[in-house]
Amino acid sequence: MPPLSRVDERLHMVLRQIKLRGVSDPRILSAMREVPRHLFIPPPHDQAAYDDCPLPIGNGQTISQPYIVALMTELVQTHSGDHVLEIGAGCGYQAAVLSMLVHQVTTIERIPAVADLARKNLAALHYDNVEVIVGDGTLGYPQHAPFNGIIITASAPAIPAPLIDQLADNGRLVIPVGSRDIQDLVALHKQGAAITQEHHGGVRFVPLIGEHGWGT
Repeated sequence: MPPLSRVDERLHMVLRQIKLRGVSDPRILSAMREVPRHLFIPPPHDQAAYDDCPLPIGNGQTISQPYIVALMTELVQTHSGDHVLEIGAGCGYQAAVLSMLVHQVTTIERIPAVADLARKNLAALHYDNVEVIVGDGTLGYPQHAPFNGIIITASAPAIPAPLIDQLADNGRLVIPVGSRDIQDLVALHKQGAAITQEHHGGVRFVPLIGEHGWGT
């Protein structure tokens, strides 16, 4: 293995932080073991890439702790042929994990410099089935809708209606909903005209900025 692979740290991360907390999908555990998280995080914070915490990536944005990435990925219940929408590309790490599980990932980032970071990281590591779009993620991306799954990696006061509209039948959407300070992780399932929600505990994310989020 190359000296910068940090494979042992990923194995420990998956075992101690993710599997022991109940994430059990073997495809997700495999993806988390494989994707080199430290190569998505700017220095000097890359040294702590496999710690059990979120980390700054610049421009006031963060990368979620590994467990939260794995949990949100499991809650969206992906299949290999799916097209998944991510809102909040960040450094590209969540999209990279998703790219190993589905056919296509579209990820929207409102900050151009952060979108550039995500594109650079994803291209360097050859995650070629991810498209990074700059825009207001609360509006979704109707050009590619409907999506089999949607993951929102920023907190909203309520679930943006355009994202529910762009969710395919039998699709799932995962989002932190609440105040700017603390949120509840919500998994929404759309089946025909019926919308059901599950609640998965308290989380804390950066705010979702946009027309259907916390404004501009």
